[in-house]
Amino acid sequence: MQIICFVLRMGVLAIFVWIILSYVVALGRLPWGHPVRRLYDGLSRGIDPILRPIRSVLPPVRFGNTALDLSPLVLVIGVTILLNVIC
Repeated sequence: MQIICFVLRMGVLAIFVWIILSYVVALGRLPWGHPVRRLYDGLSRGIDPILRPIRSVLPPVRFGNTALDLSPLVLVIGVTILLNVIC
């Protein structure tokens, strides 16, 4: 049971790191070979398949020309609730 709790906690941490790196990549204009970009791409390959079903139900919130994707927040809240029930 402790292994499952640890994996879920690391998953929440990975989501937060992915969110921060998405801003760094978007605003920093990093080249493809940059280590931060490679870390972001690796996390995206693991997190995007999990977020895809949430994104199909929850559209981005529009603010003029920009949109805010709330699916990572929903995923973090869901995993946190699961952690509180299991652990």
